[in-house]
Amino acid sequence: MSAAQLVNGHARPKVLIPEKVSPDGLKLLQASLEVHEKKGLTPEQLEEIIGEYDALIIRSETKVTAQLLAAGKKLRVVARAGVGVDNVDLEAATKLGIIVINSPQGNINAAAEHTIALMMAVARNIGAASLSIKAGKWERSKLVGVEVKGKTLGVLGLGKVGLTVARSAGGLGMNLMAYDPYANVTAAAAANVELVDSLDELLAQADFLTIHTPMIASTRGMIGIPELSKMKKTARVLNVARGGIIDEAALYQALEEGIIAGAGVDVFSTEPPKEEDTASKLITHPKVVATPHLGASTVEAQENVSIDVCEQCLSILSGQLPRSAVNAPIILAEEFRTLAPFVSLLEKIGSLYTQHFGPSNTAQRMRTTFDLTYEGSLASTNTTKPLFAALIKGLLQPITSAENTNINIVNAELVAKERGILVNEQRARDKVEGSEGYSASVTLRARRDPRSPSASRTTRPEIERTSTGRVKKLEDQVISGFVSNNTPYISRLGRFSTQFVPEGTLLICRNFDSPGKIGAVGSKLGVAGVNIKFMSVAPIDDGKPPVGAAADEVPSLDGKENEALMILGVDRAIDDAVKQDLLNESGLFEVGIVAL
Repeated sequence: MSAAQLVNGHARPKVLIPEKVSPDGLKLLQASLEVHEKKGLTPEQLEEIIGEYDALIIRSETKVTAQLLAAGKKLRVVARAGVGVDNVDLEAATKLGIIVINSPQGNINAAAEHTIALMMAVARNIGAASLSIKAGKWERSKLVGVEVKGKTLGVLGLGKVGLTVARSAGGLGMNLMAYDPYANVTAAAAANVELVDSLDELLAQADFLTIHTPMIASTRGMIGIPELSKMKKTARVLNVARGGIIDEAALYQALEEGIIAGAGVDVFSTEPPKEEDTASKLITHPKVVATPHLGASTVEAQENVSIDVCEQCLSILSGQLPRSAVNAPIILAEEFRTLAPFVSLLEKIGSLYTQHFGPSNTAQRMRTTFDLTYEGSLASTNTTKPLFAALIKGLLQPITSAENTNINIVNAELVAKERGILVNEQRARDKVEGSEGYSASVTLRARRDPRSPSASRTTRPEIERTSTGRVKKLEDQVISGFVSNNTPYISRLGRFSTQFVPEGTLLICRNFDSPGKIGAVGSKLGVAGVNIKFMSVAPIDDGKPPVGAAADEVPSLDGKENEALMILGVDRAIDDAVKQDLLNESGLFEVGIVAL
């Protein structure tokens, strides 16, 4: 691997770009990523190579199917340089934990201007006039148009593009009406747009109908012959949104039969249309001005959306959140910066739980019902989705690493449900007791009875046996942690009070709290050639129940209160022989290895 393919000794994430992206966007990526531009790939060729890449940047031509996504074993992000994502299988991407992003802001003005351009071209017969004069004809009398001033523009879908079109049309002296059940009433009023209560009302009054809705199941073919028949015979329709919202066969019929006067079409059900498609007949119809999906095709728009999605790709591949995730919650950058160190902490807590409390050869099956309590200032955060996702990722990573499971805010809830994991998130806004240097903490506690929100106080405690056969009660499956100076710390592990940074390889020993144990363990590790990086001795807590637990749930550990945990950071995992040698030490009755 060349030096150019490495960043700080690690392989640079790879990005595949099968369509055109602006040079400025490429420069952003090339500074820290390995970028491959491969235009003209067939679907089969794309599927063959996608497994190498961490990110895929597309425009409207590439079809990102479930089959393609499944082949992208390393794929973390699909970036659509534009608005519409109907060429991406969102359900499949979500299930696989692949973030899909778009750029909803970058081409708003371009799409709005193209709508106005098509409206004017249809109104004044610009397309036919251009063809006529190029053919050497001078047909002024045949090409008389209409003015838009004083006419009514009906806007179907008053989102960002629809509202921008309305504002421009208002400047041309048009009357403005819109139908959109989800419209911003204040924004509509500010733009002098009258909101109507039904599509039928809009159709009946519009001289020009412009469509700006997304392509979803409920909007496919929503304008057909019944709808077109309700319009004025002098009306004209415009579609710069998505192909298929207007039934193309119905539109062709309406033009042929004089039901409406004309149409401006920029988008089609199949792009490019095949010769036998109805869309091909529409394109050549004398009452139609057609363009090849040029709504976002301006220098400025392409530059804007390219830079936007490239910046978002960089953010995702560096562990941050995007601005415009289609299949993930939007989280403000400032809020994410606050949550980021706790995201790391929760992932560590989840992994520590699975490795320390998880099933052993003699243990019962792993618990899957948890209370997750956010304490102090963390309890006031607007969203905890990144924290939830980090916990699920941590819980499953030690047991699913071989499955290439990509768990993040996109699919964490789905993965948890599939695995039967239930997490009850709670908030405790009181100041964190005994905190010095931190104002927030988190506590994860596994419930005894995964089928019940509150286990019966009379339920017989679950037990397992340690490596030495000693009985160990399981009610104490609790881990607490906090963040100080952006560094995560574990402050409680089971019934033991501690403070250590959860990273690297950890050797966790449970022993009687008596003289000589630390020296004995250190000596045996030294003989085995294992270097100790740090050591923390965790005494039994003072009996205060864990957060979320009742006082009578605190176990007595066989009536012994002189136990402790030794947490040692070591430079490598120990083998079974060393582990057994440690267990042979008197007073040491449990030894575990955790890799974080």
